[in-house]
Amino acid sequence: MVVGLGTGSTAKHAVDRIGELIQKGILSNIVCIPTSTRTQEQALSLQIPLSDLDSHPVVDLTIDGADEVDPHLNLVKGRGGSLLREKLIESASRKFVVVVDESKLVKYIGGSGLAMPVEVVPFCWKFNARRLEEVFGYAGCRAQLRRKGGGDNGNYIVDLYLERAIGDLKAASEAMMRMSGVVENGMFLDMATAVIVAGSGGITVKDKV
Repeated sequence: MVVGLGTGSTAKHAVDRIGELIQKGILSNIVCIPTSTRTQEQALSLQIPLSDLDSHPVVDLTIDGADEVDPHLNLVKGRGGSLLREKLIESASRKFVVVVDESKLVKYIGGSGLAMPVEVVPFCWKFNARRLEEVFGYAGCRAQLRRKGGGDNGNYIVDLYLERAIGDLKAASEAMMRMSGVVENGMFLDMATAVIVAGSGGITVKDKV
């Protein structure tokens, strides 16, 4: 089985558990693909066998967290800076299971008021930040360069802060990706197979309709 290993505080527990099950001999015949250098280092320390998409272009299951989840299971991810690698691996996954606590549930993407990351090349990043603000000006967009914790790939992260919903999410994503110098954005649309939510009332599972 090929398993994608997510990044962040929630996914860390899943990686620890996979490592524990491998060491106990409960899990075998498994190879994992990490979504970040941080997760790769964690997996290596746990002696989890690793590979990549070049060798295993289809991933059976990826387990990861998310920064926001809307009612349609669209996500914001990448506040940890690994959005490009996460999207590469999760888009290649047959099943993508997201684990969050109920504070990550939002009415609309950007609804938390926290950052929606966009990975850009360092060259002329200010130009692209201004363009992002202009394109999403109707949503009260403010773009800010992340000073710490840039992208895993040597790129910069520009965080977008939105005051209102940006409307058609696919159109918004396409508008960003048409900009020269934009590498990836933190909207993970129509990708999650299921979302497991931990809350005060226990655990609930939201499945893709």
